[in-house]
Amino acid sequence: MSQIGAPRGRTCSRSPRSRTLRSVATLTSAVLAVTVLAGCSSDEADEARAAAQDNAPAARDKVADGGTLRWAVDALPTTLNTFQADADGTTSRIAGAVLPSLYTIDERGRPRLNPDYLETAQVVETEPKQVVLYKLNQQAVWSDGREIGAADFVAQWRALSGRDTAYWTARNSGYERIEKIERGKNDLEVRVTFSKPYADWQSLFTPLYPKQVMGSPNSFNDGARTTLKATAGPFLLKAIDRKNGDVTLARNPRWWGQPAKLDSVVLKAVARADRADALAEGTLDLAEIDRSTAERISLALRDARAGRGGAQAALAHGPGSSITPSKALKSWALAHGSDDEKAQEVQAAREKNQKAIAAYATAQDNLATYVVRKSLEPAYTQLSLNGESGPLADERVRRAVARAINRRELAESVLKPLGLPADPPGSHLALAGQAAYADSSDALGNQDTAEARALLADAGWVPGGAVRKPAEAGTKAGSEAEEKAAGQKAGEKEKADGSGAKTEGAEKEAEKGAEKGAAEKDAAATDAKKQAADTASDEGLYIVGDDKPGERRAAPVIGAGGPENGTGILTPAPAAARQSAALLARAEALDTGTNAAAHAAQTIARTDKGVAGAYAPRGTAAPVTAPEESKALGKDGKALSLRFVLPSGPGSESLRAVGDRIVRMLDAVGIRTEVTKVSDDSFFKDHVASGDYDLALYSWPASAFPATDARPIFAKPEPASDGSLLVEQNYSRVGTDRIDQLFDQAAGTLDEEEARELVRQADARIWAAAGSIPLYQRPQLVAAKADLVNAGAWGLAGPRYQDIGFKKRETPKGAERNR
Repeated sequence: MSQIGAPRGRTCSRSPRSRTLRSVATLTSAVLAVTVLAGCSSDEADEARAAAQDNAPAARDKVADGGTLRWAVDALPTTLNTFQADADGTTSRIAGAVLPSLYTIDERGRPRLNPDYLETAQVVETEPKQVVLYKLNQQAVWSDGREIGAADFVAQWRALSGRDTAYWTARNSGYERIEKIERGKNDLEVRVTFSKPYADWQSLFTPLYPKQVMGSPNSFNDGARTTLKATAGPFLLKAIDRKNGDVTLARNPRWWGQPAKLDSVVLKAVARADRADALAEGTLDLAEIDRSTAERISLALRDARAGRGGAQAALAHGPGSSITPSKALKSWALAHGSDDEKAQEVQAAREKNQKAIAAYATAQDNLATYVVRKSLEPAYTQLSLNGESGPLADERVRRAVARAINRRELAESVLKPLGLPADPPGSHLALAGQAAYADSSDALGNQDTAEARALLADAGWVPGGAVRKPAEAGTKAGSEAEEKAAGQKAGEKEKADGSGAKTEGAEKEAEKGAEKGAAEKDAAATDAKKQAADTASDEGLYIVGDDKPGERRAAPVIGAGGPENGTGILTPAPAAARQSAALLARAEALDTGTNAAAHAAQTIARTDKGVAGAYAPRGTAAPVTAPEESKALGKDGKALSLRFVLPSGPGSESLRAVGDRIVRMLDAVGIRTEVTKVSDDSFFKDHVASGDYDLALYSWPASAFPATDARPIFAKPEPASDGSLLVEQNYSRVGTDRIDQLFDQAAGTLDEEEARELVRQADARIWAAAGSIPLYQRPQLVAAKADLVNAGAWGLAGPRYQDIGFKKRETPKGAERNR
């Protein structure tokens, strides 16, 4: 549902930051009936898998008063309204510092009541309607002096309820369930009555905007894009300098809680590719960084601990590291020799080299003043399989792709070098450490090459199928499986399209039918597996597709609000362009060590028939080598080839490395890939969101409220009146009625344990559908000034802005001195 150090990819926003832990995209088909395998892990096991925070915690009395924090962000915000579609991570960061958050997220990803704004909040009635009573902190006021009260709640509800289409909202989850909001016994009480039960009521009214922002469509749509008429946080919005790329937040003089330690926070727009230089220049105090920058900081710290200054470091491993004594002597001799022209040339080169050494030395000295904080980001990177059309519309092919991939190997390649927990995620809907987490991946199964090949054969994709006539393609097992799949689809659809509330007896009957269907399917798969075992293998052979993939219909995206600005729909690239990109991908793969040609030669040499030209008795006829087309997997005369789209930008090298590993894993089961590299700007909005891909890597943030926030990501796509497909945020375009029902039931129960169990059941079915495959929780690497405390890699939690500051330092006489 990025993507730091190792692969960042893209992190897709699905709701404001306070709800999704922090910012930065499937589902059983009707053919497959799954048994829920959501075994619950113990708290101890979950905590062992979850990475701890690394944010230099310090008591407030150890934090200096004053100072300015220079904090890197990806870009200046296009809006200050987190409920608009183009809100981004910077929007959420500002909101967290200047607006009320009724609930905050703790280190285990759980919502916690925020006493700065609430004294209590609880469900006081369940019959005939759910009623939540909020008792506000009596000191809580907006920056204009007005008390926070019921009027602000009412304005936000009306703006986000979806009833008034004049408000350009990105979502209304939960607000549409509210029936009315009333003042309680006094101005400090707010009663919220729901038309139907809502489990995730704690997700509402965070952040809370003043009625001046939410009270009219004009102020909501346009007024809050560039300024906020009132705020109520430990900081207030002081200025946005678009020329210099800065947003300045100043300490709020009206703040009633513990005062902010810092005088100000300056959010500086610095592209990730430029952050190493900015840190080396000493212009930042806090910044998320990539792995190469983290390694450079670690090297600078090692040099400093070894007593080796920047100048010595430059000679050891910087620009001067290649200068040997003999080279230095030769250079000096030429610079002072009789050949004036040569001397000038060498002197200029020596001056240039000296400047480079001096610059590197200064940079290393500056980098030695930082430390690298590391944890796991509250987001996971996944492989998305577009099931709208083409081979991946067949669930068996999607499952084959999933069974071909070794998730643990991929997770370890990304996280082990960083010393972070490398267990692949077992859930689409929660992360290790969260209460709703349970490993449901058994509903799909682990890596199994033989099973992947059997699934492909069962679906009719067999060696030589690319050159056979349609009537000859496919196996008997595949045909029978398709007929059974169609029957099971019709049966499950009939059940799913019913009332949605199955009786216990009906559910048991469904489970029995599912077990019988699964047994029959396993038998067909076993037969197919035997047939596949008798066929020569092309394991490891990397073949770039030479066929033209079918055209895809670009589908509109409703309420995507993804990591990129906008979700424009573009026509799929012409086949010729795709072929050119695929050939380029092949050349790059060969250059980077894939060595497919050599491996192909070894594969052919290992066959019983040998190769033409090999040593043989005189007169022996040269064996005929079958063309590649006859060995490639195909069906009805068409080769099995998937278009793998990856970002090409300088910050996506590690993501592409993961993509290369996946390509090799798919090669091993005979699945061909066409790797297409596109610009970072177009990767998500023009390819993922529009459906112009088969395989793609990107990330989703975790949520404290999965029943609400994850539903649009896995909701069953619905056809629109114009024939297009409404996918919400389900970019894999795979979904079922049953999964939608489970989300609805989870959101509608007030029993917390029941809601968690329903979420786990939904996750098991999402795994079984193989529309998206979680690969690893993303690493979080943050460069921070060594004396910066209560800031860094927060893990699942969000920052407490008023506690961030610089550690107190003492003068020789013991008196405290601020930064």
